[in-house]
Amino acid sequence: MSQSVISVLPVNHMEEAEKFFALLDFQRLGDKAPAYRILVAPDGGELHLTQAVPGWVDASRNPFCLYFRRPDVDRLAQVFSARIIGNSAPSLKPWGMYEFAVNGPDSVLIRIGWPKSSPE
Repeated sequence: MSQSVISVLPVNHMEEAEKFFALLDFQRLGDKAPAYRILVAPDGGELHLTQAVPGWVDASRNPFCLYFRRPDVDRLAQVFSARIIGNSAPSLKPWGMYEFAVNGPDSVLIRIGWPKSSPE
């Protein structure tokens, strides 16, 4: 096993969060625990969810952000089309990423992108 950094995202509604991340191809590893879940993607990506302490994660001012570096940006933009923030399509950013952003569980900012010199 290689070393890695894995985000542990606090959420208010575990079931809703798990369903959201299933849209990004994440599936639960192991049993359905009420307060902590490990999600894995086919490409080896891993994300952990933990039940937030009541009142700690406020969706109106959630400071968390997750960035998913994925080559299937356009496909995922279709999956999340009703949730895209700002423009209705991914765009090339000045920092060289072709990306878009959505509101995730508890309004966590989710950015999905891939390095490109120009959109396909």
